[in-house]
Amino acid sequence: MVFRTHMAHALEQARAAAARGEVPVGAVVVSPEGRIVAAAGNRTRQDHDPTAHAEMLAIRSACAALGCERLTGHDLYVTLEPCPMCAGAISSARIRRVYYGAPDPKSGGVAHGARVFSHPQCHHAPEIYDGVGEADASALLRAFFSERRGGGT
Repeated sequence: MVFRTHMAHALEQARAAAARGEVPVGAVVVSPEGRIVAAAGNRTRQDHDPTAHAEMLAIRSACAALGCERLTGHDLYVTLEPCPMCAGAISSARIRRVYYGAPDPKSGGVAHGARVFSHPQCHHAPEIYDGVGEADASALLRAFFSERRGGGT
C-alpha cells in the first residue's frame, strides 16, 4: 500500500481560515478507503465559539455525515499539533491515526503540554505522525502572526 497524504487539503482549509481572519489551522477526516469525509478550518471568531477549532469542526461534520459518534478506522490530518481539547475529542471519536504538521510547544496537547494520549485516563490513543507538511504549515502560521504584529514575513 502506498501512503497518500491529505495534508494539502488541510492546508487549503488553513489558508481559507486565514483569509477569514482566523488562526490558520485546517483539518480533514479521511475514511479507511482514503476518501475525505469532512474538512474544516478554524472558525472560533466567526462562530463566536472557543471550541470551533478545525479538528472539532471536522470531527463533528464527519460524525454527522456518517450518522455515528465514532470514527473508528478514520484518519485526521491537521496542520497544527492538536490542543488538549481537540486531543480529547480525537480520543473520544476513536480516530485511528493523526497526522499533524507544525508542533505547538505553547498550546499543544499531543507531544507538548498535557500529552493527552499518554495520560493513564486516555481511553483511546491514535497512532501519531508528526511533521507531515510541517514547513508549509509553520510558514503559514508565521506569516499570519507576523502580519498581525504589523511586521512583514
